Amino acid sequence: MRGILGIGNPGIRYQRNRHNAGFLILNSFAEKKSVEYKPGSGEYYIACGKGKQGSYCLIKPTTFVNNSGIAAHQFIEKYSIQLNDFLVVCDDVNLQTGKLRLRLSGGDGGHNGLASIIYHFNSDKFPRLRIGVGNDFTDGQLSSYVLTDFSDDEDNLLSEINKKSNFLINEFIEGGFEAMMIANSKLFNNHSSTKIN
Repeated sequence: MRGILGIGNPGIRYQRNRHNAGFLILNSFAEKKSVEYKPGSGEYYIACGKGKQGSYCLIKPTTFVNNSGIAAHQFIEKYSIQLNDFLVVCDDVNLQTGKLRLRLSGGDGGHNGLASIIYHFNSDKFPRLRIGVGNDFTDGQLSSYVLTDFSDDEDNLLSEINKKSNFLINEFIEGGFEAMMIANSKLFNNHSSTKIN
């Protein structure tokens, strides 16, 4: 089994926030695969399905972003998931809106949700798909910026992000991080938005 966790804040008021890019991607994937979320056995909602090579679960924490690690740890403990089979999808203000970056491990990059997961795993060695949301904010305004909605003008861009992310997540489910990296190279033609550490 492989797990894919999206980082985001629960509640209608946050649905289209930049900080909820992880939730938006997972919701799109769940709709594409016709899997439905239900309450999990911890602080998360879960939607599970089967790919050609095995099963998978999508995870959306019911905590706020800063406590994402609670759900992540509860899930891997319950299902005995190895960290290399656990993909985290999150927003990234260090990337231009619409850019994607894959990493096999590394620090939190200033993202409190990733910091929480690293803390609860006691490890930073898990793959992540980072979704660029831009950084059009002044010093001290980061928190306010990530809690703003994507604009209506960005709808087409969001649709393209969903399409590419769904493709990459599917490759992760079928073949793990290496397969996702190969697919990413084909998808972006070795574009500089791809990074592996």
